[in-house]
Amino acid sequence: MKRGELSFPERIDWLRLARTAQVGPVTFNKLIDRYGDAACALDALPELARKGGRRGAIKIVSRDEAEQEMAASEDYDARIIMACEPDFPDLLFAIDPPPPVITVKGHLTPDDAPCCAIVGSRNASAIGMRFARDMAAELGRSGITIVSGLARGIDGAAHSGSLATGTIAVLAGGIDHIYPPEHAELHAAIARDGLLVTESRLGATPTAKDFPRRNRLISGLSLGTLVIEAAMRSGSLITARLAAEQGREVMAAPGSPLDPRAKGSNKLIRDGAVLIETADDVLDVLRHAKRPVAAESDPQDYTHDALPETGPAARERVLDLLSPSPVAIDDLVRHSGLATGEVHAVLIELEIAGRAVILPGGTVQLGYEEAGD
Repeated sequence: MKRGELSFPERIDWLRLARTAQVGPVTFNKLIDRYGDAACALDALPELARKGGRRGAIKIVSRDEAEQEMAASEDYDARIIMACEPDFPDLLFAIDPPPPVITVKGHLTPDDAPCCAIVGSRNASAIGMRFARDMAAELGRSGITIVSGLARGIDGAAHSGSLATGTIAVLAGGIDHIYPPEHAELHAAIARDGLLVTESRLGATPTAKDFPRRNRLISGLSLGTLVIEAAMRSGSLITARLAAEQGREVMAAPGSPLDPRAKGSNKLIRDGAVLIETADDVLDVLRHAKRPVAAESDPQDYTHDALPETGPAARERVLDLLSPSPVAIDDLVRHSGLATGEVHAVLIELEIAGRAVILPGGTVQLGYEEAGD
């Protein structure tokens, strides 16, 4: 994806493509690379959906709907930023793939200072929340911007500790959706003095699938992620895994072996995360962290023929290998006997048809409708 300014009509087309339900972030990027711009990709969607076996017409977000979202966001004093635009955060652009669109509210700029995520249990202990608040405050005084998810417990404590120095809250729902309700004042304070960020449209209420996407942005905005109190099955461990996949530093504070809230964070340490006891420990990790840089592609390098044409037999062969559980795309290539380019082309068609979901990290699963058949 090539970075650069977009005209207003180009921004509207970009938003329309990003908000079309069957176009996930992986497919969005491949469509931009394949067709060169969002307008040409939009024109191609009906035929790609037909080839993928979609039942009925694909619903593409209209120009009026995109313009209304733009206007409503501006009325809320929020900004919509496209992934290719110069003010899109550099570290977020470097993840593969970046979110096509984010909405932000506030005056803090993520690229102005190093960012560190602090995440942990919603049902946190008093000592855990104190540690998170004090850690965030000390890191903030050292010039670090704190990123978290505005959830109860550790997230809220980290935001509170860094309000005075700079904090970013990544939301699963719309920029105006306040959750939990008791964080209404914190939400307003961050909008005023820090930055709210989301992939979701204004007014959106989050669903289960939106929280892993939010976690991906939390780690993606940050050079490193610090986990304070996390159970064995928790969103915080997902954030840590995503950070590792993105080439970012993973850190964890140790906890009592008798506390189930510490079992996940203690396991991270056993698996190689850096053990953190003080803010100096975090600063030392961040000081030596390698700053990821995205490789930009030039749309002129791509044409409509950059991905091969596919036939019904190839699509059925790939579809037969999919299940409701994620499978690696490399495994699909290996077991299907198809070329890598053919598999990627088929998956784009299947996702646009609603029959597959391509996930960041190189995996894919059956589409929700297909899985329910």
